[in-house]
Amino acid sequence: MNSTTPPSTGDSPAADIAVVQRRILTVLVISQIFSGAGLAAGITVGALLAQDMLGSTGLSGLPSGLFTAGSALAAIAVGRLSGARGRRVGLAAGYLTGALGSAGVVLAAVTTQPVLLFVSLVIYGAGTATNLQARYAGADLAKPARRARAVSTVLVATTLGGVLGPNLAAPTGAVAEHLGIPHLAGPFLLSGTAYALAALVLSVWLRPDPLLVATRRHATDTATPDTAVRPRDYRGGVLAGSLVMVLTQLVMVAIMTMTPVHMHDHGHSTAAAGMVIAIHVAAMYLPSPITGLLTDRYGPSRISAASGITLLAAGVLAALAPADSVAPLAVALALLGLGWNLGLVAGTAIITNTVPLTVRAKTQGAVDVSVAISGATGGMTSGLIVAEAGYSALAIIGALLALSILPVMTVLRRRHAAAGQA
Repeated sequence: MNSTTPPSTGDSPAADIAVVQRRILTVLVISQIFSGAGLAAGITVGALLAQDMLGSTGLSGLPSGLFTAGSALAAIAVGRLSGARGRRVGLAAGYLTGALGSAGVVLAAVTTQPVLLFVSLVIYGAGTATNLQARYAGADLAKPARRARAVSTVLVATTLGGVLGPNLAAPTGAVAEHLGIPHLAGPFLLSGTAYALAALVLSVWLRPDPLLVATRRHATDTATPDTAVRPRDYRGGVLAGSLVMVLTQLVMVAIMTMTPVHMHDHGHSTAAAGMVIAIHVAAMYLPSPITGLLTDRYGPSRISAASGITLLAAGVLAALAPADSVAPLAVALALLGLGWNLGLVAGTAIITNTVPLTVRAKTQGAVDVSVAISGATGGMTSGLIVAEAGYSALAIIGALLALSILPVMTVLRRRHAAAGQA
């Protein structure tokens, strides 16, 4: 086929590509509903399960750190596998690995084996990495002016599962007890099932593969291959997008991880903590369509700055919220989720708009590694900070870290405004 021949599915004309893109987004939305439940259920009780098994608040942030560290390792594997075999294979493999980790957590709780718990939480983190990397699949065939909206469509689908997951913490705990499994391990039964269903949906219906289609179209339509573009030509954009996502992930994971523990220590029920986390997860994903629209219209650097301001407000409110009141904590966690959403969509847009297609999946995986490591750092240190200085101190530290996004994005916008890169 020569370069003047319109591509067909896998190589389709523009009109057919639009149809393929709609189908791909539909499949991704369905899979994200399942994966959102798998992600949020584990978040809700992970710290409480560790606290119960280890008898220490100082180590209760360890589960978040471990499955986020596992997410870092999985991000490399999913990114490279997607680049070599397509998004369908990479994402399905990631979700299946997350399901395996969930099963391991349940077994660890039944046998009271902390080492098995820690190993399983690392494996469980593959589901988190895959949940995030699915957003890139939505942008593979999107027009440049609509990439942020395509990313946000995939993200918002996580809302339904993400809201249902934490609110099923108590019912799944009851089911677990009926089966002779510890109450706090119940949500991981849901996680394993949800991740397995997400993998099944992608394996069966994510056809044609968006990244493989985009790569073939690019090879046919583009006279100058991306391999001619040197890494230094897009390194600045990669660093900027990574910085936004790293900081937002660090702040969000640290405060989110310790909020259920903080509530539990002040007499609130698991159901109350689940409700607050459900509100948080909804705020992480539900605003995505608006965030995508704003990012496409006003540019990712401005939305990144808005993320910093929102996270600052979340940290201050969480620090000042009365420990015996659920409502202020719910508002603080909602702002925390919104700030993360703004940063993730904006940072993803910077990366996707900057990196050439031929190295995009590999670069996206590498970027998500740094994001996952920052989350692991936040999760592992959050329990220690709370044990030594209290929850309010953790929230204030997070607020100050979020504030550092503003000057960086101001410099970026000024530097690239003339070239239209910000």
